[in-house]
Amino acid sequence: MTAVDPVRADVELVTVTIDGVSVQVPKDTLVIRAAEQIGVAIPRFCDHPLLAPAGACRQCLVDVPDAGNGRGFPKPQASCTLPVADGMVVSTQLTSEVADKAQQGVMELLLVNHPLDCPVCDKGGECPLQNQAMSNGRGESRFAAGGGVKRTFPKPINLSPQVLLDRERCIVCQRCTRFAAEIAGDPFIALVERGARQQIGIAEDAPFLSYFAGNTIQICPVGALTSESYRFRSRPFDLVSTPSVAEHDACGAAIRVDHRRGRVMRRLAGDDPAVNQEWITDKDRFAFAYATQPDRLTYPRIREDGELRPASWPEAFAVAARGLAAAIGAGGVGVLPGGRLTAEDAYAYAKLARVSLGTHDVDFRARPLSAEETGFLTSHVALRREVEYDDLATAGTVVLVGLEPEDEAGTLFLRLRDAVRHAGLRVLTVAPFLSRGSGKLDATLVRAIPGREAEALAAAELADLPAGAIVLAGERLATSPGALTAVAALVERTGARLAWVPRRAGDRGAIEAGCLPTLLPGGRPVADAGARVDVATGWGVDHLPEQPGRDADAIVAAAASGDLGALLVGGVDPLDTADPAAFLAALDAVPFLVSLELRESEVTRRADVVLPVAPVTDRAGTFVTWEGRPRPFEQVLANPASLPDLRVLAGIADELAALGHGPGLGFRTVEEVRREMTELGPWDGARPALEPVAAPAAGSDERPGVALATWRQLLDDASLQAGDEHLAATARPAVVRVSPTVLAALGEHVELTGDRGSTTLPAEAEPGLPDDVVWVPTRSSGRGVWADLASPGSRVTLKGASR
Repeated sequence: MTAVDPVRADVELVTVTIDGVSVQVPKDTLVIRAAEQIGVAIPRFCDHPLLAPAGACRQCLVDVPDAGNGRGFPKPQASCTLPVADGMVVSTQLTSEVADKAQQGVMELLLVNHPLDCPVCDKGGECPLQNQAMSNGRGESRFAAGGGVKRTFPKPINLSPQVLLDRERCIVCQRCTRFAAEIAGDPFIALVERGARQQIGIAEDAPFLSYFAGNTIQICPVGALTSESYRFRSRPFDLVSTPSVAEHDACGAAIRVDHRRGRVMRRLAGDDPAVNQEWITDKDRFAFAYATQPDRLTYPRIREDGELRPASWPEAFAVAARGLAAAIGAGGVGVLPGGRLTAEDAYAYAKLARVSLGTHDVDFRARPLSAEETGFLTSHVALRREVEYDDLATAGTVVLVGLEPEDEAGTLFLRLRDAVRHAGLRVLTVAPFLSRGSGKLDATLVRAIPGREAEALAAAELADLPAGAIVLAGERLATSPGALTAVAALVERTGARLAWVPRRAGDRGAIEAGCLPTLLPGGRPVADAGARVDVATGWGVDHLPEQPGRDADAIVAAAASGDLGALLVGGVDPLDTADPAAFLAALDAVPFLVSLELRESEVTRRADVVLPVAPVTDRAGTFVTWEGRPRPFEQVLANPASLPDLRVLAGIADELAALGHGPGLGFRTVEEVRREMTELGPWDGARPALEPVAAPAAGSDERPGVALATWRQLLDDASLQAGDEHLAATARPAVVRVSPTVLAALGEHVELTGDRGSTTLPAEAEPGLPDDVVWVPTRSSGRGVWADLASPGSRVTLKGASR
């Protein structure tokens, strides 16, 4: 009989009997899923809950006899493609000799050509084929009696620089090809040939270059797909597995870190349906070798007679505190924590600045920024949680502004693509052209010249967003005058929900923790006297400075001009800043420089005190996703060579307290910081309004040259991707994208000249790109756009070049 789900009235339920157990499930549920609901595991290889049914391997055969209601079949059926019907009776391998014999026969056929090399196969010990051959296969093999020779192939085949294929192990389940086509939208791999010769292949000179290719390795049910990084490095039963959170973007993807003898061997996707489902980017999967590079800092250093020398932790804390204390009375200290921090570490920076250094000059933004963005983050981002991943499936329409999810937020891209495929999500992208990633979202382009996004946000296409629509604004809008003001006006005008999507994992948590010159922890405005009293009371100090501090650009300018006595810098790469030359000049000019860093850098080479900090694997903490969702994780490895930022800052604060500057931080562990953050809680007072910033008038830009569009590709030359040459080889090449007309006029190589220099790159035509716009990747060649070519928001000139 049919029924209605009491929770969802629109869902029709049907009754099916599996192995004698009656169960009600939604109509059209697959038999294999219905069996799972009563705890019956039907063996399978091709089936995956996030992929469309294929019925390729036939291992999940079940017996569906005729129960007198016309619901039966004369032969065993594949339970992964068979929807339930009301009154259907199903017998699995547990209760039916027919189903059990059918499954044993399929397994025997699969093993005819599959090599029995489990002891040397990377999948050995965690292999579904190995497990099911024992549980659902025959107890003996008839292959040897037949005198046959198993099929062999040259091996391995490089599907990409990172993904390798051992074809003789492949059972043609098609999980990899289905993932590539359905989930990632990168169908570079496919089934080739037919019959017994059918196999997985790639087109000639068309390798499987996808940001998500590593997922095919993880879901392969046999050892056919392996990675260059892990192949033959370890056995699954030698590994210790620890759940964690990916540190490369603001998506908060769940991962599993597999390690042995204090060394990370591989990282896999964690299963978290609310965030990343079962997928992660290749960056999250493979980019972990940076923590073990030869230039890893393993002990503190202090400058003496112009040279850095080793020092003990107590000595380094004391020297840092003396230098910072002297600077407090000589212009003050600027604090630049960077965007890679956990929320707990960011809180420690925010508290140290106010309590020990007496300043609001603290800013996490190690990238181009603006005063407009500061106000936007204060009024529209801090403590807001209007959008979550699951909302994408019900939004109806999502508007992307200054955001390319495939490059800047890979997990978000996959969830958007999932919503497009299964929920009919409509995507609008405000951009100069339809990028490859946006094309895979079937996005509609709302054309915007770089720097004129505010003008495009008033376009007719965005005038009537439907109820429930979502606007996702990227951090790059900080370089476009009036764009964030226009975003705020758009959501107010249409009632759409808003989310800000930064690129770094620590950016959102740094806002909540108070690493902005206008914000205290918990979203408390610095300008609000009540908020200052609230925090001062919680911290046990008499008062906090009244005036908001300087943002990162102003801090750098003050250091360069001699108006600051010291800088405290944590994990900032000068090449990521809006003006790398100015940043380095500030480091050279400031009288005293303290660096908290993982590896040697331009900052550590100039510092007076260098304090090594722990990578993500060696610390516990919390990342806050772009949604505002806390993602806590625990320490994976114990390494005495470095300390978490918060512990380093606590040591400096204790020494400053001994010199009469503040009471110290009052914590030394992550647990203590979390407790204090919880006690302080969120601000429940008034939130300052965004002060509108006018957009440039239409047609007012008469500067020479063409508009420069740029964003960072997912894989480039960033420091957190160092150490894996195979991953680096999968990065997309650095090219100039111009309109077909411009390409025809200039040729295959183009020289770009901006206000900071020139660079020459290969050129490719981008259909739909206006003639007066050029695109280049921000950090994929030379030292990057901001260092070698142009300042944010500027224009460049083009000419043909030979190479």
